Amino acid sequence: MQSSDFLRRSIVPWAFALLICAATILAYRPSWNGGFIWDDDAYVTNNALLVTPGGLHRIWFSLDAPSQYFPLTYTVFSVERALWGLNPTGYHWTNLLLHVANALLVWLVLARLKIPGAPLAAAIFALHPVQVESVAWITELKNVLMGFFFLLTLLAWIEFLEAQSKRRWLIYATALIFYSLALSAKTTACTLPPVLLLILWLRKDRIDRWRLIETIPFFGLAFVAGLIALWWERFHQGTRGALFVLGPVERLLVATRAIWFYTSKLFWPSDLTFIYPQWTINERDPVAYVWILGIVSVGVLTYFRRRFVGRGIETAMLFFVVTLSPLLGFIMLYTFRYTFVADHYQYLASIGPIALVSAGVAQLQGSTRYGRYVAWLLGVSIAGTLWLLTLSQSSTYRNIETLWRTTIARNPGCWMAYNNFGIALVERGKVDAAISEYQKSLQLHPDYAEAHYNLGTALLQVGRTDEAIAECNRALALQPKDPDAHVALGNALLAKKNVDEAISHYEVALQLRPEDAVAHYNLGNALLETGQSAEAVRHYETGLALQPNIAQAHTQLGNVFLRNGDARRAMMHYRAALELSPSSAAAQSNLAWVLATAADRSIRDGATAVELADRANSSSNQSDPLTLQVMAASMKLLQPRSAL
Repeated sequence: MQSSDFLRRSIVPWAFALLICAATILAYRPSWNGGFIWDDDAYVTNNALLVTPGGLHRIWFSLDAPSQYFPLTYTVFSVERALWGLNPTGYHWTNLLLHVANALLVWLVLARLKIPGAPLAAAIFALHPVQVESVAWITELKNVLMGFFFLLTLLAWIEFLEAQSKRRWLIYATALIFYSLALSAKTTACTLPPVLLLILWLRKDRIDRWRLIETIPFFGLAFVAGLIALWWERFHQGTRGALFVLGPVERLLVATRAIWFYTSKLFWPSDLTFIYPQWTINERDPVAYVWILGIVSVGVLTYFRRRFVGRGIETAMLFFVVTLSPLLGFIMLYTFRYTFVADHYQYLASIGPIALVSAGVAQLQGSTRYGRYVAWLLGVSIAGTLWLLTLSQSSTYRNIETLWRTTIARNPGCWMAYNNFGIALVERGKVDAAISEYQKSLQLHPDYAEAHYNLGTALLQVGRTDEAIAECNRALALQPKDPDAHVALGNALLAKKNVDEAISHYEVALQLRPEDAVAHYNLGNALLETGQSAEAVRHYETGLALQPNIAQAHTQLGNVFLRNGDARRAMMHYRAALELSPSSAAAQSNLAWVLATAADRSIRDGATAVELADRANSSSNQSDPLTLQVMAASMKLLQPRSAL
């Protein structure tokens, strides 16, 4: 009998852990192969730090990161970029597996703290739809990676508190290492030191002088990381303007409303969206203070009920607020220009309320005769419902177009979503539809510089060059130091044959952002127009070193080398262009020409030339004279030698 009890106690937790893992992975099935979305370009696809020599050193020891100082996150992205290039599937699985690991760590931490219902809490954490944004959005590797080391730090801290041997200081050092890694993944881990004190308080340990001394290194690391983040956000990200000078009362109103918002999304996760409507803050409106009164009332009630319910409720509430605190609005973040709240902000904070609910469900087991069955039924119902909601929510991350369509449907006033939806439409060749979306964005936010130059770029694609120049000039009037606006205007001017002006704007863009691969490529095109082929080649090669997937740069390099009589190097670049863009008619036609006409007979390949010319001819609907000329040269090469 004892043997069977032992087997049950050892096998059941493992089986339940495997069930949580499998259920979580299946719930995210729609996003397994999802694409790159907003900000993923800055973090991954166009991040030169991930591919350039010395990039790793700059990730850790420079100000070149495109967002905050998250060196561990960028290091992991660098490894991922080397492993799976620009295939998003690998990145999605990394986030998903880290999230699964975090759910199991939640279980371990709560179990070590002897909180009832730890397995259910792990399941709810893993399957709750508010977590989808952190898991299905590749950029939020920073969140799940930070969470992983945050939870490992808590586990090591609990082990340190309970250890009696000399190795306890080794455990302490391990906790500090884990915490340093958490901070280097994402600075919001700075909220951990107060949580260490909360654990002491929950365990009813004495918080004496020595305990406080033991927490000082954690507070010191948090303080330094916080200062770096504040400086970076203020002076490097540019959190300036009317929004970022809200007074203390207005910030308090934002923060208290945000607390209720996040609580509501945990207990009733409906209408979750990528970008929520931004609230209007009015400190003269008496209704705005309801959120403060509500929090004070709950706090007072909980305090006076402590002797009946213990410290668990207070601990859960304090954990929730403390871990949310950097993101509540007391400190203005760059992203607050779009919205004050986001699902991924409460990734770790959600553990507090989740643990509270799970403990309540677990305690039902001994409350009545059928309490065990009621608890199991309730737990399964909660987990099953959340699984279905997460499955549905993760489907919005199938691709970027679905994401922005869903965001607009749930937040019609989101000017940024219309702009980003327009970008997605351009990538699919739906330029006219994109123009409409950019215009909707500008109707909502006329001073949105990015929508102006994106509209200009789209207008240029449909031949409305003068309108494109006007839109790009409007963008620069709003944001004179925006390198993307300079590139967009340069493109429009180049199409207008104002080559010298175009060159000047490309050069300004590169002064503002020296590692802009697109600016290098476009400057190369402009320089070719002026006959400066050597300089053009230099910029093409620089652009490809920064972003190796620019097929057009390979094609242009091939053209330059072909003109200079270097057929072998031209062929190499045309082949590279076709590897990146197999349907490129220009690369097909030009490579066919090299294979059909090269002076070096060892390069010639009549059969391949004919095949490529035929594909190029089909792509141009058999109407391009140059392609027909290439076809003729290729066919001539295949004629019997006696007929030549």
